[in-house]
Amino acid sequence: MFTTFNDYNTFIYQLIRNRMSTIQLNKIGFLKKIANYETTPEWKYLGDRPAIIDFYADWCGPCKIIAPVLEELAKEYKDQIYIYKVNTEQEFELAELFNIRSIPTLLLIPMDEEPQMGQGAIPKHELKDAIDQFLLKKG
Repeated sequence: MFTTFNDYNTFIYQLIRNRMSTIQLNKIGFLKKIANYETTPEWKYLGDRPAIIDFYADWCGPCKIIAPVLEELAKEYKDQIYIYKVNTEQEFELAELFNIRSIPTLLLIPMDEEPQMGQGAIPKHELKDAIDQFLLKKG
């Protein structure tokens, strides 16, 4: 599987980094990890824990404000939820699928309920409340 020790170290670094930070998501990753809308027209989340998807663009000011907050939350909740990022400039189909007209838009995906959307640079304490109450059902 690995041809050199450096390849192995790179693999481990990427694995650790992905577990401790947000995860970039493209269409192929979305179909495998979130929902395969090409084969199943109704919503069926494929993940093994709740998730947040951040629809963003590199040029977006509010997106730049919320990005470090999402990184912090990914670390704080690393074994409880996934936080994905979808670049709307590159993933037009995903942005269109969710009718993204304003960014940042956050899609909150609980395990057994319909997802909910939020827009704008939501403060960290509000995101934590949404994670705890809506995604993790704490209190």
